[in-house]
Amino acid sequence: MPESLVVAAAAGVVAGALAVGLVVLLRRLVVSSKELGTEAERATYQTLHLASRAAAHLRGGVGVEDAKRAGRHLKALLGCDTLAIVDPGGVVALEGDDGLRETAAELAAAAHDSGRPQVQRRVPRSGRGQHGARETDAVAAPILVGRRPVGAIVAFAAPVRAGLVRATAEVADWVAAQVELGELDASRTALAEAEVRALRAQISPHFIYNSLNAIASFINTDPAQARELVLEFADFTRYSFRRHGEFTTVADELGSIDSYLRLERARFGERLRVTLQIAPEVLGAVVPFLSIQPLVENAVRHGLEAKEGGGRITITAEDSGAFAEISVEDDGVGFDPELIREVLTGGQGGAHVGLRNVDARLRQVYGDEHGLVVETAVGAGTLVRMRVPKAAPTPTDLPDFHGSRASRWGGGGGGDAAPTPRPERDGRLEP
Repeated sequence: MPESLVVAAAAGVVAGALAVGLVVLLRRLVVSSKELGTEAERATYQTLHLASRAAAHLRGGVGVEDAKRAGRHLKALLGCDTLAIVDPGGVVALEGDDGLRETAAELAAAAHDSGRPQVQRRVPRSGRGQHGARETDAVAAPILVGRRPVGAIVAFAAPVRAGLVRATAEVADWVAAQVELGELDASRTALAEAEVRALRAQISPHFIYNSLNAIASFINTDPAQARELVLEFADFTRYSFRRHGEFTTVADELGSIDSYLRLERARFGERLRVTLQIAPEVLGAVVPFLSIQPLVENAVRHGLEAKEGGGRITITAEDSGAFAEISVEDDGVGFDPELIREVLTGGQGGAHVGLRNVDARLRQVYGDEHGLVVETAVGAGTLVRMRVPKAAPTPTDLPDFHGSRASRWGGGGGGDAAPTPRPERDGRLEP
């Protein structure tokens, strides 16, 4: 075969292979383009992505250091040359030409005063801008939370057209919404702390008086018992009035309940009987501080105290996979279900405030589906149940009760040991 024919054949094979490769590549590009969506869909994604990145830095307000990081995302979102975020004090976080800082502060002040976007033309630059321009335009939009100015967005571009003016105003409104959400989060946190303080403050003066009376009654007849009760009272008040941590463990909460019930049994004697059914797996579960003890106190004060002959309280904590199911049941006088419904919805004034506060905090932390479930009827006792995740939220600073008497419940830090019953002097077991 002539050499020219061989070369031609080889060239044909190479050309065919290249053609096939080009077809495959084009097909992949088309498929890839479809996966990414249309141009409009990609633009929408990019806008939402930038807004999401900026939002993470705005919840603390526009005057904090973290808000400066939002500037680069907002600059890309608006497509401007330079962007400034100005707080009410005139402090500027600027992304772009630093020589425009003073102009940004002045324009932001004008936007604050008028409550409307302000446009300024032919602003001198410190250096050459885009396309060598020595001047630029600027638009400033106030960030208004309600009617209160909390800052301003200032965008610089050459030129500033109507589209950028509208976009800057929309971004300022969106930033205001993020700041407002951050303030709402802070208010919710403050409310949760206030509710915990309310639970601390609602420790009944009658309970304190009755406990001290019971302790006094044993000083002469049984000094050892009086000493034990003093220690229980100290443990209970120390836990209830601690000043750090909005969360605790089931083990620590049960330790406080143990002290509370020992003090009440000193007063009630055999009229108050207690049964515990605690799964070791839930001792380390994290729960809101003072979320179980008020349920037990409610059972004693409103369920058994008014019942002739007293009754029994049953405290149960069960492992349910990712959840801990905790219940407090008494065979006391019970309640009208309508009364409890009114209590949980904020009625009945100061009655059962502990029950209402626990329900509100559980719903706030875990969602409405984790509120208290109350089963009761007049003369039929009361059962209060809660179901909470064992692993969330994770507190960063759980208190250390090692060495205190609360450690009888698995060490106070969520150990796996079951609660250790302690013999009472007459041989029966207490919780």
